[in-house]
Amino acid sequence: MTKGIFPTDKFRDTRTPFYYYDTELLRRTLKSINDEAARHDGFVVHYAVKANANPKVLNVICQAGLGADCVSGGEIEAALRAGFPASKTVFAGVGKSDWEINLALDKNIFCFNVESIPELEIINELAARKGTTARVAFRINPNIGAHTHANITTGLAENKFGIALEDMDSVIERAATLEHVAFVGLHFHIGSQILDMGDFKALCNRINDLQAHLEHRHIRLEHLNVGGGLGIDYHHPNRVPVPDFKAYFDTYARHLKLREGQRLHFELGRAVVGQMGTLITRTLYVKQGAAKQFAIVDAGMTDLIRPALYQAYHKIENLSSQEPPETYDVVGPICESSDVFAKAVDLNKAHRGDLMAIRSAGAYGEIMASGYNCRQLPAGYITEDF
Repeated sequence: MTKGIFPTDKFRDTRTPFYYYDTELLRRTLKSINDEAARHDGFVVHYAVKANANPKVLNVICQAGLGADCVSGGEIEAALRAGFPASKTVFAGVGKSDWEINLALDKNIFCFNVESIPELEIINELAARKGTTARVAFRINPNIGAHTHANITTGLAENKFGIALEDMDSVIERAATLEHVAFVGLHFHIGSQILDMGDFKALCNRINDLQAHLEHRHIRLEHLNVGGGLGIDYHHPNRVPVPDFKAYFDTYARHLKLREGQRLHFELGRAVVGQMGTLITRTLYVKQGAAKQFAIVDAGMTDLIRPALYQAYHKIENLSSQEPPETYDVVGPICESSDVFAKAVDLNKAHRGDLMAIRSAGAYGEIMASGYNCRQLPAGYITEDF
């Protein structure tokens, strides 16, 4: 039974709302990643820090041997504090500021994923001032659509990310004229919460064409980075707690034509931490409306913004009640009509004080929390804290 996976008795005296991270599940997920990636030569996995940067969570992931994929200077600092080696850290993002680039240069990170010629020139300029050379991969926008929410699709020509396919040659040629950058490979990322392996197969086919084109020009790539994007099962977190990493890695092994000695990098985020995290919230009031009843909880869109921002589904469970289910809109206390976690959801009969579990919240939950309405940020606890 679901309630058995949570130390509910210990939750009762803990101030809500808070995030609970199941480190047993996290370690099981990481083992699956490492086991499946190890079946293929040259596969290297980085964790996308933007999904969850809780220091204790980062430490567990670091101990599993993953590298770090960062999209800000703050994430680089968080990753290094957690123990991720700079030699396994990559820095992506369409708008890197000078201080962030300087930080990455000073730490001698493995690679910058570069998204424009102006960015490339600034990295070269800042590296020259330090008398060093920056390794760079070019993020190419493959113009491939992914079967996911429009706000988390990143691989179409209309998106702000990456270098257009038709500009790839000129960017590589420009890099060859700069003394303080070293071109080491290409980077791609087509979106997030992707469950259709066909999307990743399409990316493989596009990369195969690009590799053949570059080799015709006598350009050989040391590294390919295909980003992440693998999704999780939000509807069945108990039935499918660990994503199908075998199918994911096998798709690339089967369809991407790697050259001898070439290394293939992945940047998994949601698939690593999504299912191990739960937002625990307390029921404040049960309110009977004219046409429906509301379970008003003390968590809000400030604590978990995904339902308001993406109309995202999260399974909700009443951890405190065994009574027959009734139908509720589960809503928070924020002064916004969009502060709704679920509408017309069946839950065991709710009472004031009942603890609710909003599942599959380990990715893009705590990390996206805000202080809107002058609310305190939610705490994050791991299994060992209880």
